[in-house]
Amino acid sequence: MSIDVSTVERRFQEQAGGDLDWVVRAPGRVNLIGEHTDYNEGFVLPMAIERAVWVGLRRRPDRWVRVYITADSQWREFHLNAMRRQGNTPIEYVQGTAWALREEGFDLRGWDGVLLGDVPIGAGLSSSAALEVAVARAFAAASNLPWDPVRMALIAQRAENRWVGVQCGIMDQLISACGKEDHALLIDCRSLESRPVPLPAGVKVVILDTGTRRGLADSAYNERRQACESTAASFGLKALRDLSVEALSARAGELDELTARRVRHVVGENARTQLAAQAMEKGDAESLGRLMVESHASLRDDYEVSSQALNAMVEIALQQPSCYGARMTGAGFGGCAVALVQEAAATQFAENVSREYRAKTGNEPAVYITGATAGASVLFSRDADPAA
Repeated sequence: MSIDVSTVERRFQEQAGGDLDWVVRAPGRVNLIGEHTDYNEGFVLPMAIERAVWVGLRRRPDRWVRVYITADSQWREFHLNAMRRQGNTPIEYVQGTAWALREEGFDLRGWDGVLLGDVPIGAGLSSSAALEVAVARAFAAASNLPWDPVRMALIAQRAENRWVGVQCGIMDQLISACGKEDHALLIDCRSLESRPVPLPAGVKVVILDTGTRRGLADSAYNERRQACESTAASFGLKALRDLSVEALSARAGELDELTARRVRHVVGENARTQLAAQAMEKGDAESLGRLMVESHASLRDDYEVSSQALNAMVEIALQQPSCYGARMTGAGFGGCAVALVQEAAATQFAENVSREYRAKTGNEPAVYITGATAGASVLFSRDADPAA
């Protein structure tokens, strides 16, 4: 389903009746490189994708928020003065964002809205962050709030951490709020400073969903994070972000073999991510692709967060002559890979990879060709419509 402003307007009229006041959109994301570096205060290089969460809304005269969630095919509602958890449904992301905005001191107005999107759930493309940032954009419109993308990303993260109860980092909300068309963002996860870096000319990013969902055991994640944090502490560092490749080489003998491999991934990935941004600024698709391949090998062999399905998808992608590079993306153990492909051949690439992956694994893939899009935006405002 392709979504645009007219799609949202039509759904709003069907469910709520009458005209809406605003249509807002916040994108999902794919991380080009920089995996498991965020909680080590390092660097990531995500881009906002064309798939997004959309909200069409009309301001209410009271403090009720009523939302028709198309994924549930039903209305949900809450009062801004009496928010309480309603179970594991998408309305928790709406309530949680409202709660976090109020915690930040904002005075909110109620609204009626429809919520729809085409970011696949559970694929590692940050559907939840897109939802939170879209809802923050909707509240900002209905309540006349100033839109500061970084501040709103932090508020959306607080909603997921403290209301929904998922301990995510800041990357997903930040790229959804701050994305720039035709650019990725090099994000410093310590300072939250970011700079846009252009996609090389003549390329497309292709997201390759393996059709598997990660069984990321808490113990696996916690083991890796603990190895990183304990090593940083033993080396007298705030985080592994402060450990250079050269310093690790000099001190690797102080670590057991498994910890040394975990740390080697993080330190190398930080370096690769910064080199990738430099390659993009030079328009060097070949170097960017090579760094993506190196990243996948490190995630597979040193950090050990890949899977048979992800490895198969990456191997098949790299066999295509139009592919500059490919790697798993996201937390790992399932979900998606990402490939950098010649634009003219992107459709054929997608068809070939889908067919060969299906034949090799028996899994049903989903493939999305995407460019980089802008972050959270108001796409329609009745106040700005000259026909209104």
